[in-house]
Amino acid sequence: MTSLLFYSSKHIELPLLAAACLKVRGQVGLLASAAFPGDPQRALEQFDRTTTGQKLPRPDGVFDLGGIDIFSYDLIVLLGEEDNPFPPLPGIPPVLIWQFPEEMIQKLDRALLADLTGKVGALLDQGYLDSLLRTRLNAELVLDSLHEGIIAHDRHRRIFYFNKAAETITGFRRHELLGHDCHEVFPGTFCGGNCSFCGEGELDLPVDPYHLLFRTKDGAERRLEMSITPMGHGDGSVQGVVASFRDLTRELELAERLVDQDRYAGIIGRSPAIRQVFQSIRELADSNVPVLISGESGTGKELVAAAIHHEGRRVAKLFVPVNCGALPENLLESELFGHVRGAFTGAIRDKKGRFELADGGSIFLDEIGDITQAMQVKLLRVLQNGTFQRVGGEETVTVDVRVISATHKDLMAEIAAGRFREDLFYRLCVVPLDLPPLRERKSDLSLLISHFIKQIAADEGRDEVVLSPEALEVLMTWDWPGNVRELQNIIRYIMVRCREEIVRPHHLPENLLVGAGKRMSVVGGAARKRRQKLSVDQVRRALLETGGNRLQAARLLEVGRATLYRFLDNHPEIN
Repeated sequence: MTSLLFYSSKHIELPLLAAACLKVRGQVGLLASAAFPGDPQRALEQFDRTTTGQKLPRPDGVFDLGGIDIFSYDLIVLLGEEDNPFPPLPGIPPVLIWQFPEEMIQKLDRALLADLTGKVGALLDQGYLDSLLRTRLNAELVLDSLHEGIIAHDRHRRIFYFNKAAETITGFRRHELLGHDCHEVFPGTFCGGNCSFCGEGELDLPVDPYHLLFRTKDGAERRLEMSITPMGHGDGSVQGVVASFRDLTRELELAERLVDQDRYAGIIGRSPAIRQVFQSIRELADSNVPVLISGESGTGKELVAAAIHHEGRRVAKLFVPVNCGALPENLLESELFGHVRGAFTGAIRDKKGRFELADGGSIFLDEIGDITQAMQVKLLRVLQNGTFQRVGGEETVTVDVRVISATHKDLMAEIAAGRFREDLFYRLCVVPLDLPPLRERKSDLSLLISHFIKQIAADEGRDEVVLSPEALEVLMTWDWPGNVRELQNIIRYIMVRCREEIVRPHHLPENLLVGAGKRMSVVGGAARKRRQKLSVDQVRRALLETGGNRLQAARLLEVGRATLYRFLDNHPEIN
């Protein structure tokens, strides 16, 4: 059924007469309504019940005609109005303006009726109505064919357009939303709080597209990219917004897995071992369960703990690290739980502990395996019910803190030896996370070296350097007992020693050269037994082990000095 609305804000008679003209024609499939800013019941009393006025309990605004719901009509005809108050936007029906001389309206004579009848006839008989309806249908068809969701609402946040892609992305059907406040129908704020219509004050819409998290009708989480465009009116005022959005959930997940494999949350690497760590961080970020990170010293346990916090929902609160192994028991208790004034010598004022500072956020207990058994008992209570007392205090403090702990020790062995409480272990280790040592992820060495060189060069305001193949080979043969921290320190050593563009083996620390030389000499000795002839790699390793001393290299290779010299003359690439 096609529905037309005849409206006049000044003359009650005009919409009634226009509706009557259409009714007299007996047009099948057309419903005419008359409306004006008065009580619609008055129209029913003055005319016929086939002519209806609709009064909806909604606030007036730019998309209102005295409370009439314009979105339920296919065409609006304004009679005796000066201009069209509606911007041409999705969902808004086409609008016609029919003007009449004021004296004709005052007389309400046959001339007015004839003029109205002629306009109604032209609208129906000459194809204007069909053309307008087809134009609107095609415009909506175009918007419904887009892969991007489109939603539009007025200044009162009432939704008046919602395309099919928006239905697919959000799980909501348009009939559930049209005419409703977007805050009432969506869980939380659909725009992520970036739309000025969400609050009070001056209009300040975001200029650039932005990302937000959205939960669909069935509770699934989607990562959307949204663009908000203000809808202007003839007087330049903003009367609503049109928002376009697209679902980037799958795209971002693939990007995280495939595009940015060498870096995540400040952690660098692309080896299978470190990729597994990346995945574990993603899985743990939005959870509140305690995590126990284990790994050798220098593997980046605090960096991983910080990543779990900053990638999760507690990011707005503090991440508070505590090195439990660096403090004696009495100081550690005060550091964790705080103290009251006079609790001990030097306690001149009340002090909050790290657990209070981390309320709502995360606390990182590093080297948890080093705390005493007495401290283990006190910590267990906090983990069980989230309460504690400050040192010297009687008031019970309650906190909501996520606990992330770390250790380089084997806590199961510590439990077996009676040095660590088993019940505390299971409170801390709801989810274990093991970090691989650097020797097990040597494919990440070149990435880490490049990162540290760029970082240190930027800090010192100098040019970056490049490692020669020989220097890189030495680093690749090292076992890295100090892990990433040791590598970072060695790169700092290199940046001090090397004032050239290329890092040579002699720029490396002596212990690396000695250790690498021993390994290379073993490899070189085995090669001599197999081949009994000199090779480029064999000679290069010998020179590296001896610091470039050719005489010592010849002795190591068990050849004469002249033999080595001739070999070097024939292979200038070694020099």
